Amino acid sequence: MSLFDCALHNFMMHCTIPGSGASGLSSVGQEADISLHHPGSSEFESALERAWVSQLDNHSGALADYIPELGKANPNCFGMAIATVKGKLFSTGDVTVPFTIQSVSKAFAFCLALEIAGPEKVSARVGVEPSGEAFNAIVFDPETNRPFNPMVNAGAIAIAGLLYEHLGDKAFDVLMERFSMAAGRELQLNEAVFRSEDATGHRNRAIAHLLLANDAIAVAPDDALSVYFRQCSIDVTAIDLAWMGATFANMGTNPVTRALAFDLASVRSTLAVMFTCGMYDYAGHWAYDVGIPAKSGVGGGIVGVVNRQLGIATYSPRLDAKGNSVRGVGAFQAIADDFGLHAFDCTNVGSTFISSLLR
Repeated sequence: MSLFDCALHNFMMHCTIPGSGASGLSSVGQEADISLHHPGSSEFESALERAWVSQLDNHSGALADYIPELGKANPNCFGMAIATVKGKLFSTGDVTVPFTIQSVSKAFAFCLALEIAGPEKVSARVGVEPSGEAFNAIVFDPETNRPFNPMVNAGAIAIAGLLYEHLGDKAFDVLMERFSMAAGRELQLNEAVFRSEDATGHRNRAIAHLLLANDAIAVAPDDALSVYFRQCSIDVTAIDLAWMGATFANMGTNPVTRALAFDLASVRSTLAVMFTCGMYDYAGHWAYDVGIPAKSGVGGGIVGVVNRQLGIATYSPRLDAKGNSVRGVGAFQAIADDFGLHAFDCTNVGSTFISSLLR
């Protein structure tokens, strides 16, 4: 069945319009109907529906109850959203249910650190190689005594320490401001989850002290962890993550508010690391099966980026053994197959500049 033929079976679709938000941010969370004859709208709707329905009966996985507050999530929630660089939003399911961003924050914090500290200093503190280890493994690259990459806990704590080193007590406020600019609305800290993380994050405290012992952070471990625990405890929705992904796809500029949230060169480098390391020790399978830059979190969120085109997000809190959302992974595979999103799909022709030279 073609994408056009499936359009009659679509779920409700929404697009966002600029509005007034807090602290000078233009909100992209307001909803307005968009005509079904808008070019491409029915294709997005029907593809979202098929991906969403394909995973509804998948009840495998478990909540991340090692952080007590995360164990309180409704395991049946499931939402998907696609935001375009043209400022359109398509969604289905539980896309307005808040959840904490968790490790999805690592990609955006890394991008911010590249801009603020510079790529040379960042690369002196953390590598960009896949680790092949679990996200919370207490292991460094044996050649450098540095974390393998910024998408695992050790690397993300090193990045948080670097942000604190440059910004001091304002580090989290600056990070929250940039995240909010990318989402298009003022995001909030979930205090209950932060307290839960702070009370139970003994493994992360061990990692932070090892980072200090190996000169991978230059601040007190508690200062680095304060930023890290807070960044992981920011409340978002699937819609927020879709806009944050679309901001990356739009080279750092929010497609609706036009706010520049991240530096263009930093976005390019971040997307590369997301592609190779963003899905923990499932990253190779993800590159093989889905083929786009992405980052997951144990809160149940996944954000994916189709360069210069889309931000895609899913939320479903049941996780597999790797720490990735079970339904989210399945839904991304369905969407990637439907639209031919894989970087090496036969429909993707590569550089338009090279194409012009081959004529």
